[in-house]
Amino acid sequence: AAARAAVALVEDGMKLGLGTGSTASIMVELLGARVQAEGLKLRCAATSKTTADLALRNGIGIESLDQLGWLDMTIDGADEVDPDLHLVKGGGGAHLREKVVAAASDRMVVIADPGKIVDQLGKFPLPVEVLQFGFETTRKLIRRALDDLGLGGHDVMHRLRGSDPWLTDEGNWILDLHLDAIPEPVALAHALSAIPGVVEHGLFLGMCDLAIIGKADGSVVELNRDAGMDADFLAGEGEQF
Repeated sequence: AAARAAVALVEDGMKLGLGTGSTASIMVELLGARVQAEGLKLRCAATSKTTADLALRNGIGIESLDQLGWLDMTIDGADEVDPDLHLVKGGGGAHLREKVVAAASDRMVVIADPGKIVDQLGKFPLPVEVLQFGFETTRKLIRRALDDLGLGGHDVMHRLRGSDPWLTDEGNWILDLHLDAIPEPVALAHALSAIPGVVEHGLFLGMCDLAIIGKADGSVVELNRDAGMDADFLAGEGEQF
């Protein structure tokens, strides 16, 4: 439902960023169906090789971000969405490209299910993409930064695919920070970005303009950044989904 509502926002001639992940994959397939049915002329950039391949299979042409220059809209999923529409992303390991593409867009639209709505970010492990070079040194510096922010003692886990390190599209590794709660996301984002060896983290702060939350009955709730998240929604509407 969320993906369908987001795809309905797409207009002929748009330049789009296509996100990565299970929810974004549904969006790409629905967008492909519109392209085929309506003959939409779109120019699209993908946030991962996986999304690029899926788009091509669904009749959507893919160009590089540099070819497109600037995007009208990016549609992507999220692992967590808080009341300020701050996000945690990167469960699919594509948060570096996702953040670059979102930053090059007039509008970022996030599609999600009710389980992604949280009072506070942090239950979902925070992904941090890091260089392979000096990997253990970077992990040590991240732990030191967490200590300084009162977040010490939590696991900083090397993400694996089977028995091998998870390799991003850029050839980097990922550390997942199991923090349980992130009371000061801005401070944490600044601290992580300042560490040599950290390529990008999964905190998307002030980037989401609209979150579309799909309901089980096929309807959606739209949450706008400028309006903030409705208190009634936080208090219990999610229980009705």
